[in-house]
Amino acid sequence: MVKDNETVIQEFNELVNMTSDELESWLKEEQSTSSGWSKDDGSGETIGHESGRKIIDILNKNPDKKPDQYDDEDLQHMRKVVSYCRRHLAQEEKAKQNTDSKSYKSLKNWGHDPLKS
Repeated sequence: MVKDNETVIQEFNELVNMTSDELESWLKEEQSTSSGWSKDDGSGETIGHESGRKIIDILNKNPDKKPDQYDDEDLQHMRKVVSYCRRHLAQEEKAKQNTDSKSYKSLKNWGHDPLKS
């Protein structure tokens, strides 16, 4: 069953527990590029790293998190973020235990810092 936009917005704002500044700082660190699947465009950037940049844009565009300020593209990416974070948080307990794990780094790329949970 597909979640309605209101639910996606609520869950996105709960799961993305990093500020745009925190996420931007994280994405500049070398360790942020050491986990996840590489994009097919030859850039060397991972899908999660690209997602983090999109999340920063969403957070900066709508800092007050007003539901009516998100466009279809925002909602589409927010839906991906919610799905990714939910799935990985359910499967990967070590993300909270080991900050060197790929799980930890990958979740941070997607805007969720497991140590803040």
